[in-house]
Order: sequence, then C-alpha cells, then structure tokens
Amino acid sequence: MVMNVGFIGIGIMGKPMSRNLMKHGFKLTVTDVNEAAVRELVQEGACGAASPVEVARESDIIITMLPNNAIVRSVILGENGIVQGAKPGTIVVDMSSVSPVVSREVAAALEERGLHLLDAPVSGGEPKAIDGTLAIMVGGEESIFKKAEPVLAAMGKDITLVGGSGCGSIAKLANQIIVNVNIAAMSEAFVLAAKAGIDVEKMYQAIRGGLAGSTVLDAKAPLILARSFEPGGRIDINMKDLTNVMETADDEGMQLPLTSHVLGMFRSLVEDGKQGLDHGALVQYYEKLTDTIVEKRK
Repeated sequence: MVMNVGFIGIGIMGKPMSRNLMKHGFKLTVTDVNEAAVRELVQEGACGAASPVEVARESDIIITMLPNNAIVRSVILGENGIVQGAKPGTIVVDMSSVSPVVSREVAAALEERGLHLLDAPVSGGEPKAIDGTLAIMVGGEESIFKKAEPVLAAMGKDITLVGGSGCGSIAKLANQIIVNVNIAAMSEAFVLAAKAGIDVEKMYQAIRGGLAGSTVLDAKAPLILARSFEPGGRIDINMKDLTNVMETADDEGMQLPLTSHVLGMFRSLVEDGKQGLDHGALVQYYEKLTDTIVEKRK
C-alpha cells in the first residue's frame, strides 16, 4: 500500500525534499504560504492543499520544514493546524531547526491527542536536499522512528536516531555550532591570506587535503572564491539557529564564547542588509573589517 505523506514548507530545502519523496513513489500532499511553489509541485504530481489541516486529513505521515519556533507551533498545534485534521496514530516529522524545548512541548501536546512527533532536523544544505543524501538526526521513540524510516530514507543517507524527544534538535544545534564556527574560521584564514597577497585559490588547494580540510571547506570555499552567495543556508536562518544554541546553553548554565562571537557577526551582517545571503557570506564581515576582498585571481 502506498503511504500518504504530507509536506508543509516547500522552500529552498522543502521543495527538493518533496521531489525526492515523489521519486520514491510516495503519494504527496503539499501546502505552503508560497502558492506558486505549491502549484509547481502540483504540476509535477503532488496534490495541493490550502492549509495544514487539509494536509493532515490526507496523510499518514506529515513532514514540516519551517523557519522558526513560532511557525512550527502554529502549523502543528494552531487552530488550523495539523492537530485539527490528523487521524489517531499519525506521525508528524518536524525537520525544521528549532529549540529542543519546542520539540518536547509539541511532542507532549501531540501525545495527548494520540499523535506522534519525531524531531528530525537535517544537515547538508540545498545540494544534499536535491540529491537525497541529507544527514538526518532524529529524536523520538524507536518504534515510531522505524515506521517513519522509509520516508526519511527517500530524503537522506545518514539517518540516526540520536535519542528521545528533543535529541534530534539538540544534535542539530551542535551541528550548527560546528558548521558556522568553521565557516567563520575559514573566512578569517582566507582574508588573512588575501591581505598578505597570496593566491587564495592555490592556498585552498594546498590545505584541503590536510587536517584543515573539511566538508564545510570544500562546500563553501569555491563559492566564496567565485563571489557566489546565493543561499543554500541563509544568514538569517543560521542566526536563528545560533540564537537557539545560546538559549539552550543559558538553560544549561553554560557559556559558549565561539558561538556567541559568530552570532554577533551574523547580527552585524543582518544590520548591513545581508540576511538573505548564504552563510558563506560570513567572509564579508571580515572583508569589511580589513578592506580586503577574497576572490579568484583573474
């Protein structure tokens, strides 16, 4: 029997993820505030819906890929939300990057109604969303995870049940620390090299095979050198993620000095109107400080 899957939030990440679900034979019902995005997927074979409650009525598993805590709460628990239309036993897979506190609150509210939540944020950005090789970190009950695993496997490659409710969201926050601090360190190094007058592209080729090499370096360095800052992961979304990191750290009584500093860089870039750029544009924070541009030599 074909599983009916709902998808709410078909933006930069959600659209290719939806396409991969259809490629794997799932019957898909979609909705988004962007009606043009819905029409595009309907033309490719999805069913369109006007609201989350309509998606819920048609679906056994519902995926949400949404920008922030407030929208996740509203879409799942609001008066026109998933809870108003979902059948008992329905699984909601929230793949948004949200606070673990929110994940646990939503999971508890759904459980009271006979519904289930997996918090399952992703890493890999738009390229891995397109080719279906996202890393997916999941929090929730193992039995529910097993039921949802075939759906997750249509969108991702490395799929790990990290622990109970909220653990997927915590793993994503840890991921975002590593990614964004890494981009900041790379940017600092590139600006130093450019200021000192060496060919940054040749330097990148020299270091990428050593200990400094990383997936982040190989993903972002070519884009920075090409001055290509179209978003795979937007600055404002990553700023939101690091804000969630700092709020979680405060709850745990911790200080995270590197994360705090990078968050400040993001805020500065947003003040400069760069919120819609890719987070690789962190390099522009350093370029402004040093009056230096990192780019390929002509």
